[in-house]
Amino acid sequence: MTAPINKPLNSRSHWAKLFSAQRLGSNKKAPAQDSARSSFHKDYDRLVFSHSFRQLNQKTQVHPLTNQLGIHTRLTHSLEVSCIGRSLGVMAAEKLHNKLEGGLPDGVTAADVGVIVQAACLAHDIGNPPFGHAGEYAIRDWFMHSERQAILQNMSSNEQLDLLAYEGNAQGFRILTRNEHHPDAGGMRLTCATLGAFMKYPWLATHSNNDIQNSHQNSHQNNVSTKVQKFGCFYSEAAQLEELAACLGLPRSEHHGGFARHPLAYLLEAADDICYALIDLEDGINLNMLTYAEVAAIFYELIGERPSAISLPAHMSIRQHLASLRARAMMRLVNSVTDAFVANSDMMLAGTLNGSLFAHCDATVQSGITQAKDLAREKIFNHPSKVRMELMANQCLHRLLDAFMPLAWTNEISTPMSFEQQRLLRLLQPHLDEHHRVLSADIYQNMLNVLDFVTGMNDHEAYRLAQELQGHWGTIV
Repeated sequence: MTAPINKPLNSRSHWAKLFSAQRLGSNKKAPAQDSARSSFHKDYDRLVFSHSFRQLNQKTQVHPLTNQLGIHTRLTHSLEVSCIGRSLGVMAAEKLHNKLEGGLPDGVTAADVGVIVQAACLAHDIGNPPFGHAGEYAIRDWFMHSERQAILQNMSSNEQLDLLAYEGNAQGFRILTRNEHHPDAGGMRLTCATLGAFMKYPWLATHSNNDIQNSHQNSHQNNVSTKVQKFGCFYSEAAQLEELAACLGLPRSEHHGGFARHPLAYLLEAADDICYALIDLEDGINLNMLTYAEVAAIFYELIGERPSAISLPAHMSIRQHLASLRARAMMRLVNSVTDAFVANSDMMLAGTLNGSLFAHCDATVQSGITQAKDLAREKIFNHPSKVRMELMANQCLHRLLDAFMPLAWTNEISTPMSFEQQRLLRLLQPHLDEHHRVLSADIYQNMLNVLDFVTGMNDHEAYRLAQELQGHWGTIV
């Protein structure tokens, strides 16, 4: 059972549960730690060698289908986030060891905590569809269209919300616990500690998105503008989430029927934000969306310095100088975030901490992170070239869903498949065979299987197939 929020917790024993090496989906007890390669190191290795992780190599970080070398993909971003996450995990654990009476739980070292966060960070974007967040928006828009209402109304509210509020985070949990097969099935069978740190949103769509369903049912328009709230688990994996929360002792959330975050998930979130605030801005310079002065000013803010004038040293290139400033900024952010982690550890254990760890850092750090996000939103995310690519991504995914998604309910129709549907099923079949699945009378499960196929593609595969389905051949990306 999960611990009630108002029950006092023995911090050291509760941390021991949170660092559980038990593998989700396995009945075997967690093995004794191998001094050379712990269970958490094995998590990291399983992720690195997985197909879904390799696919991140050509998935969008911020800029879809860019031809410029050196611009981050989801894979390079994930590697960098994992490095920051490891530093955060180690330093936070060292500080926590000094705070806890008796130190860290027996058999757990600061290095172990670093690897847990590192592995979780490596996986944090593994469920992202092609074209990044633009891909998520495209999938939601497709299901929001009035033409889909007749199909969706035959599903439960939980099932409908998974599609109307489609989330890459929930797709990631599905990949880790179901789709990427261990030899004996059950997903990757990662440790509960790593999965807990991975889960930024340990709740279902129904816990945070009921307004979307109500708006969709009451709307006579093609699209609904209700803002989607993030969630981390589809209804299809609800049992795995319950099992994970029970293993880790996660308390129920005060705000909804889901669970409170694992404390290490706050470190994952911070690592992602640090890379977003620092490194993604550098891509903006390389793509001529931002100037050196705009980015350097934010780096100085994060370092805690405010020079009267920002100028490039004569003996350094823009890249070299920003790399130097970035290293100093990262050092300060890691130290500030880990201080906030330890200072708020009791609230995290109880599930009552509000906001990210940056909300509990000093004012200059908060200001710098806010400025970075504002600058990215204003000058990168709304840049005309990015907007054009996102429109292309939207059309691309809509074309794929228009083609493949009707296969999810074709079995419910008495008429035989058309030639095109037969050919589309041939393209889908290898994916179904790999995961030992068939299209059945369960439309919801069929839809998730089609989404597994479509969202598992990288940007180039999705673009190429969409072009081919439209009859366009020749030179393609």
